[in-house]
Parts: sequence; structure tokens; C-alpha cells
Amino acid sequence: MRHSPHLRFCLNEMMGAYNDMNIKDAKNYIKDSVRIYLKKDEEGEYRIPVVRQRPIFLLGAPGIGKTAIMEQIAQELGIALVSYSMTHHTRQSALGLPFIVHKEYEGKSYDVSEYTMSEIIASIYDVMTESGIREGILFLDEINCVSETLAPSMLQFLQYKIFGRHQVPEGWVIVTAGNPPEYNKSVREFDIVTLDRLKILKVEADYAVWREYAKERGVHTAILNYLDMKKEDFYQVETTVKGRSYITARGWEDLSEMLKLYEEEEIPVEESFVGQYLRNERVVKEFTAYYDLYRKYQNDYKAEEILTGIVSEQAKDKARKADFDERLSLMGMLIDRIQQDIRENMLESQILSELMNPLRALKAKAETGEKAQELAALVGKQAQGRQKAMESLQKAGALSARDKRLNRTIAGFLFACEKSLRLSETEDGMAGFARVKEQFDAKVAGYKQDTERVKERMHFLFQFVEDTFGSGNEMLILVTECTVQADCAKFIALYGCEDYQRHNEELMLTERGSELSARIEELEL
Repeated sequence: MRHSPHLRFCLNEMMGAYNDMNIKDAKNYIKDSVRIYLKKDEEGEYRIPVVRQRPIFLLGAPGIGKTAIMEQIAQELGIALVSYSMTHHTRQSALGLPFIVHKEYEGKSYDVSEYTMSEIIASIYDVMTESGIREGILFLDEINCVSETLAPSMLQFLQYKIFGRHQVPEGWVIVTAGNPPEYNKSVREFDIVTLDRLKILKVEADYAVWREYAKERGVHTAILNYLDMKKEDFYQVETTVKGRSYITARGWEDLSEMLKLYEEEEIPVEESFVGQYLRNERVVKEFTAYYDLYRKYQNDYKAEEILTGIVSEQAKDKARKADFDERLSLMGMLIDRIQQDIRENMLESQILSELMNPLRALKAKAETGEKAQELAALVGKQAQGRQKAMESLQKAGALSARDKRLNRTIAGFLFACEKSLRLSETEDGMAGFARVKEQFDAKVAGYKQDTERVKERMHFLFQFVEDTFGSGNEMLILVTECTVQADCAKFIALYGCEDYQRHNEELMLTERGSELSARIEELEL
């Protein structure tokens, strides 16, 4: 797979012909491709035959989010995901081990070599057996780092989905990924014959896109605030006199999770700790210094007091006189806190909504004269079904953290209802259902109370920003974040927010979208 300098130049030119994408565009493209590849005709046959289902080759720098988007696609499409890194595979593990079988041809016996099933293909069958999900994505990472002995077999695999003598099961789409050669010394350049069998997507780091993802994932506010001010520090790979220096999206996300745990345990955050995730001396020093300031701002401003309407004029005056970086950090803390509240509220709303159908079925059975113990058996089956579906998706790698919480909470509530019915002192089904409804009504009442609490906290947040900063840049940031964050926008649409509506109209956010975007760019937000 090594080529002359001229051919390497041609290949590089060929690769350069593909438009660069951000990771969000790449995700949408791959998701659409998978949906199309899995589309069937009226007889249940796949519309695009296997030989025409070109595998996708996702080419991008390390830590940019290639694996993360594959998990999201599987979760959103409800299909399975099997991931493998090709760097550790030998020809034997990928194609199978040889063994001798005895065969007879035209009356004569022969010893013939055959091969066991590929470890990779066997893992697909394992997932299908354990999860019950028959369609999925086989994601092969670092495909351009395969060993010398395995490389010749990759052409057959990429076109026909065959490893050795064993084919990838129908309904499984191949997506591959790799790093450009400047990031990995083990990269082997694909020849044109191989490239002609791939759909190639070049992915570049894009902070604005990652920030959207990071907000939904709850990445630490200190990280987002720092990167809002220094977007150039989001992703860097360079060679210095001290060696390779790099910062990746993966590094920031991993650092975020550890920061939260360090805060819970009240462990001091030192440069040596930050340097385990950000391999750039300057950024480590600057982020650690900013994080110390961020913690100071937390103590100085006490976001929880602001959101409960308890804020002194001295605190407002301090915020007015603060540098822009400090005001930006304060806004980040406040917005993050309210959006966490809203996310939890919207999750509870979805839980209550999805509980309606099983409870309606329970009520219908009670109205037909079913006894309390029979209702207990029914609701127990519903709980087990929900739990089994959750376990199935988890085994298939197609369950998000949010959906896991959702399903676990619903199953837990249904199991609690089953227990309540079994312990019921009456055999009457309607009386038993009344006990279940009482439990559900208590959850609804708690949700309504929480909704009013969140609305009040939003009002206090808008009131603080208006009293302190008027309709300046801080209000623009607040209204914009409430508009673009999905759960926040949904909450406002469902329950309203007079403060948001008023300031949205004043800023004319919808009509002035492009103008405001330019203004935000000028502020380097």
C-alpha cells in the first residue's frame, strides 16, 4: 500500500477534492446513508444491494468525536452498534484461524484448509443474539492502520462485506474511520482501487458545533466559558521543541467529568491534574488559572441566591463593574444552572407522558372486572417489558444516558405499582387501580410544583440580568441561549415566560438573526 511520491501527491489531491465537514454535518450525512442502506422494497429486500452499499470512511484528527457520533446515530435510529479498532487485529483474528477438513471430490479424499469465523463477524452475531436487534452499524476505527498481512483482504471486505469466507449479516452497514497520516505514524495510504469503494468524509474540528453537543451533555461550565473566550484553544495539534503538543475535544470532555468529581470530593485542581487531559503547557496554565477564578466567581456571586431572588445591590454593583470575562463567566454559571433545572423538568415530563399508556391499559382492565392481583401481574409484565427493552438496547450499544434514566425510572415506577397492588387488602380491581392512580397523581403534582419553581427561577434570572445589565450583551446572551437550547425552548413553548417574550421582542431575535450572529462574533462568544 506504499506508493511513489507522484502517486501519493495524486492521492492527496484526490482526498483534498472532498469538502471538509464539521462533525454535526458528518453525523447527519452518515445517519441519512444508514437509513437509505436499510430501506427495503415491498418484498422485504434491501433496495440497495450489498455490493453497492459503499462503506463510509470518516477521516479526521484524533479526539474529534468520530466514535461519539456513531453511538448517537445508533441510539437515534434504534439499531445496534459494534465497534472495533483495527490496530490490534492480525490476519488471523480478523479472518479466522485455519483448520483442516476432509472432503471427497470425484471419489478421492482430500485435506482442505478452511477458516473459523472472524472474531469481528462473530461479535455481530453475539450482539444480535443478546439484544434481539437484527440491524446495525459495524464501525471499524483506524481502518487505515491495518497490519501488512491484513491489508490485501480489506479490498474484498470493503466491497463485499466478507472476512475470509464469512459475510457480515444482512442489515449491517459498514462505517470506517481513520486519522490523517500527520497524526499517526502507522497510517497506511489507501490506493485508488480501495478509495473507489468508499464514501469519504473529511471532518474538521468546529468549536461552535461541539459547544452545542457539549451543552446537551452537561460539559462543565468553566470549560465552556473558557473556550467561549479562547476558541483557538479548543483543538490544537502541533510540534514544539519539547515534542508533540495537542488538545482534543475528547480531552476537554474527559476533563469535564473529572472536574465534577473533584468538586464533589473537594479535591484541589492543580496544573498537573489538568495536564493529564490537555497536553499543551500554555493552555494548561491558562485554563487552571481561569478555573481558579471561576471558583472564586462562584463564591462571590452565589448563583443559587440569584435564582431564588435573594441578591443584594452590592452584588449587582460588583457585576456591573466587573470585566467582560467575569461577566461572561457569571452568565455562564447562571444559564447552566437554569438549563440543568429545565433538563430535569423536561425529563420528568417525558416520564409522565410515557407512563400514560400503561396506566390507561391498567384502567381498561380494571373496568372490565379484573381483580387487583391480575392487575398486579399486568403491570409487572409492563415493567419487565420496559426493563427488557432497555437491556436489549444497552447490549446493542444503542441506549443513551438520558434514555437509560428515562426507562429505568419508568420501570421502577411500574414495579412499585405492582408491589402496591400485590399488597392490596382488597380484591377489587378499581380500588387497586385507584391506589396506582394516587401514586401517579403524586408524581404529577410534584412535576407541576417543580414547573412553577423553574418558572420562578427563570423570572429571577431575567430580573437580575435586567436590573444589573439592562438590555445589553448579557441579556442578548441569555435570550440567545434560551432560544437555541432544545429543552429550554420547549419549556418556554409549553409554559411560557413573559420575561423571555418581552426581551425577545425587544431584541427582535428572530428577525435580526444574522445581525445578532455578527454581533456575537464581534464579541468572540
